[in-house]
Amino acid sequence: MSKLKCIAIDDEPLALELMEQYIARFPSLQLLHTFEDAVSGAEYLKHNPVDLLFVDINMPDITGIDLVRSLTNKPMVIFTTAYRNFALEGFELEALDYLLKPIDITRFTKAVEKALEFNQYKTSVAQQPVQESLYVYSEYRMLKINVPDIEYIESMEDYIKIHLTNEDKPILTLMALKKVLEKLPQNHFKRIHRSYVVAVDKIRIIQNRKIKLSKAELPVGDSYAASVKEWAKG
Repeated sequence: MSKLKCIAIDDEPLALELMEQYIARFPSLQLLHTFEDAVSGAEYLKHNPVDLLFVDINMPDITGIDLVRSLTNKPMVIFTTAYRNFALEGFELEALDYLLKPIDITRFTKAVEKALEFNQYKTSVAQQPVQESLYVYSEYRMLKINVPDIEYIESMEDYIKIHLTNEDKPILTLMALKKVLEKLPQNHFKRIHRSYVVAVDKIRIIQNRKIKLSKAELPVGDSYAASVKEWAKG
């Protein structure tokens, strides 16, 4: 496996030194450079491809949020911060993770493992049309969802709720229903309503324009009735 090329940006020298020490523990990471100011870091990113960016949120010249927002080709991003109140913008920028200072090695390791796993996922998506995992951003973190665990997906305007077989609480994420359907294997997931996508193998009963799953009974929309009837036959 090739190494993930990364840089670290933090205006606190001690924090940056600790980050260097942590990164050095991982043979899977290649630290290209460190920067004590966001402007220099941003300039470097314009001309050098990077897989992973560690960046402090609170910096005097440009915040980490603004730096990431300004990037044309965004790498995977792990924010670091001394504040517990994480900005909503980090969620909108699809940050891989965020680390609360002082950062301990155990928490740092989890973030790196997530980056390695997500990088592997991106590579497999490019090579294979059908995936066993889906990554979404929820509660300021990237979550891995096993596709076979999905029972149905519910649209909530700009958000969707992903209902899992073995979880009582659905996963809420900012995404359109059409967009998530594009990420799922077409033969295994079908849209039955403007607000619902179901996992075909989780269907128990189709009757009277309703589909019964283990957790819910969902309506079949008028414009989807014919297609549901067609694929249900086969």
